[in-house]
Amino acid sequence: MSRVGKLPIPVGDKIKVEIGANNHVTVKGPKGQLSLQVDPDIALKLDNGELLVTRPTDQKRHRAMHGLYRALINNMVTGVSEGYRLELEVIGVGFRALEQNGILELALGFSHPIYFVPPEGVTLTVDTKRGKNTIIAIEGIDRQLVGQVAAKIRGLRPPEPYKGKGVRYVDEVVRRKAGKTAAR
Repeated sequence: MSRVGKLPIPVGDKIKVEIGANNHVTVKGPKGQLSLQVDPDIALKLDNGELLVTRPTDQKRHRAMHGLYRALINNMVTGVSEGYRLELEVIGVGFRALEQNGILELALGFSHPIYFVPPEGVTLTVDTKRGKNTIIAIEGIDRQLVGQVAAKIRGLRPPEPYKGKGVRYVDEVVRRKAGKTAAR
């Protein structure tokens, strides 16, 4: 039995879960609404404030989908109740980030500024007052979308190993290299 799949998903009082035709799951909460089309082989059952995900057989495909859909639905429930937040740190001399009218403007050492327009459902805020580095906060209810936006912004200038300059996650550890030594 899947260790992840067999765990029930706790559904709070403020969260409403609807299981429609063909296993179309809709989760509504105080922060918004998310929906997911679950494979028809996977059975969903709402019972006493808990959502149970079960599989019909022990085939490899069913075992894989069992844990996957349980995790996806759990992420939806967490998203509509609490939301998700990732923070990026911009490190480097002359590197900066500004947010104006929902558009992120990044100066990352290129000859031109980079303008990043976040997708619908994701908000970006820039905090320059915390320490000497700029922090970009990415918030939303869809965990996958928040992670994808953070990865795209980080991919514009990933941290380099010699000076550590670039865009990184706040808790990310960048392994540093020594660099060249002067010839004697």
